[in-house]
Parts: sequence; C-alpha cells; structure tokens
Amino acid sequence: MKQFFIFLTAFALLSTANAQTKKSYTIGLVAKSQGNPVFQAARVGAIDAAKDLGKKYNISIKIDWRTPNEEDAQKQAEAIEQLVLAGADGIAVSCSDANKLTDAINSAVKNGVPVATFDSDAPASKRFVTFGVDDEKCGAQVMDELAKFMGGKGVVAILAGNQNAPNLQKRVQGVKNAAKKYPGIKIRDTYYHKETPQDAAAKVEQVMQSNPDVTGWAMIGGWPLFTDNALKWQPGTVKCVSVDALPPELAYLRSGHVQMLLAQQVYEWGYRSTEHLINKIYLKKNPANVKDVSPLVPVTKENMDEFAKNWEKWLPK
Repeated sequence: MKQFFIFLTAFALLSTANAQTKKSYTIGLVAKSQGNPVFQAARVGAIDAAKDLGKKYNISIKIDWRTPNEEDAQKQAEAIEQLVLAGADGIAVSCSDANKLTDAINSAVKNGVPVATFDSDAPASKRFVTFGVDDEKCGAQVMDELAKFMGGKGVVAILAGNQNAPNLQKRVQGVKNAAKKYPGIKIRDTYYHKETPQDAAAKVEQVMQSNPDVTGWAMIGGWPLFTDNALKWQPGTVKCVSVDALPPELAYLRSGHVQMLLAQQVYEWGYRSTEHLINKIYLKKNPANVKDVSPLVPVTKENMDEFAKNWEKWLPK
C-alpha cells in the first residue's frame, strides 16, 4: 500500500511538472477591419488552428485579435507595436497600406517576433511568408470569366476598393491586362471607394447613373454585395463577376444580378497563417516558399448551395 501511495505521489508530481512546462504561445491577428465578414471568418480559422495545433503538439496557443473597427493602416501599425510590447510570439497581418506597415513589421521582426501576412502583403518587409491569392491572376480571372458572360464585347467598370491596398492594385492591373485580349471590350474606368458596403453600393449606383452604357462589372472585391438591392439593373442586363462568396453575396447569384463569384479561402487566411507561425516558432520550420498561394473557388448558381454549407463553420455563431 505504501508503494502505491508513493506511485500516486510521484504521478501527481509528474503531472504537475508537465502542466507547468507545457509551452504557451500568443499569436497576434491584425486584420483590416472588424466588420468585414471575410476577416471574421479568418478569426474563426485562426482560433480553430490554435485548438487543433495545440492538441496536436500539446501546447497552448492564444489568438490575440487586434483589428481596428474600420480600415486604418496607422492603427494596424500601432497594434503590431502593442503586440510586440505585450510579448506576442508571432503576428499575422492583412496590410491595408504596405508602405505604412513595412516599418512596423520590420521592427517586430528585429525584436524577434516573426510576422506572416495574409490577404494583402507588404512585399518589401521582412515578413517570412504571405498567404492568399495571386492578386494579378485573381484580377485576370475576374476579367476572363466576365468576358465569357459578356460574349467578348461591351463596356466594363472596375470596382476596386481602397486605392492604397497593394493586393487590390495588383488585381486592377490583372483585370486591365486580361482585357487587352478582348478587342470588343472597353474598360470605362477604375472606381475606388471606402471598403464599406454602403460606400461601395453608392459608388456603383453613381457610376451607373453617369455611365448607362456600362454592361459589365469587374468587382475585385464584393463590397456592395453585403447590402440589399445594391445592384439596380434588371437581372442579366448587366453582367457581373465578383471576388468573394459570402452568404449575403450568394443572394445576388440566386437573383441573377451576378453571374459568378470567385471565392477566396478566407477561413484559411487565419488557419494557415497560424499554422505557418507555429511551424516557425515551435517547430523551427520555414515554409517551402515565401508565397503560399491559395486558388480561387468559382461559385455559380449550380454549386452555390453546396458552397454555402462552408459558412456554417466559417462564421462565428
């Protein structure tokens, strides 16, 4: 009996020691804006990755969400600085303005905190990996799909969001480059706006009133599609292809106002970024390539109901 109690005591001490030595990591997550559902999905992805990887490696991982309410690159830079001061082990950021964030990223890395970017990169910075679509190819894919629906002819407007976001600049360039393949298609202009659904919807309406000859919209982000009745034209009279395929946007496929949505893997933004950071911090492994490219997923009326099931896990309950 005495030996049994000695065994129990030793086991309890060992368990306590293991609990005390269980490694703990904090990953800072800095997205562009709190209200955008694509970043809410990224946050859920990061939290899920923290649970999965914590269980896999017997470590504790905390996600520290430091995202501004609205897009503000200066506040993002401040969030990165605060995370470093708070002792974060790694940081993932979607850059609203690469120029304003490069110094903050480099400072974090200099202080021993590795940084990954997702969705929107800061290519001149010392981040060790970036996860997201190939933005130039993304824009080209939007234009190629739109050209098919337009029969290779018509007038196209490009909806482009924040003019300072490097990922969006590249998408616009991709649209324009691809448009050169279609002599029957004319690009009317590129239209920038604050990245809120209301501002985007107002911009579309304004452009259509000023340019009634526009017969196609290349939306490199689906901002206006988060509001009801954003597209005033009769379904099918103006063709539209947009990036992203969140639940509110799927309604525009159903109504026929939009012909195709090209879905970014937004849940994976958070999941893969967390995975990359834990690989680097805990396993001391660098990614095979600095650019971890995720393909777009075409969503049409034919597959939208199946695709919609993803959002049951991608958005917070």
